[in-house]
Amino acid sequence: MASIFIASLTYTVPIDKIDALLAAHLEWLKAGHASGHFMAWGPKEPRDGGLIFIRAESREEAERLAASDPFITEGVANSQMIEWTPRFVGPGLEAFNG
Repeated sequence: MASIFIASLTYTVPIDKIDALLAAHLEWLKAGHASGHFMAWGPKEPRDGGLIFIRAESREEAERLAASDPFITEGVANSQMIEWTPRFVGPGLEAFNG
């Protein structure tokens, strides 16, 4: 059964360097969504990183997926992986029920 992981990204460079890679990052996110892995994503506030909700069979798979992010491969962000076990989800969030 697939588990849910949250990749918490932290930018390590000025925001203009992030913005230069944003189109590639968004294409990567859309491809991950199309493959059934990425459930939700968005920037943190203040804009010093972002979160990606990942459905994967294992932590290793989630980490491999996160490592292919252009932000990571280009060295402009770090990622921390958090495994999440939802105990309750409200209406409209049923996809998060592992």
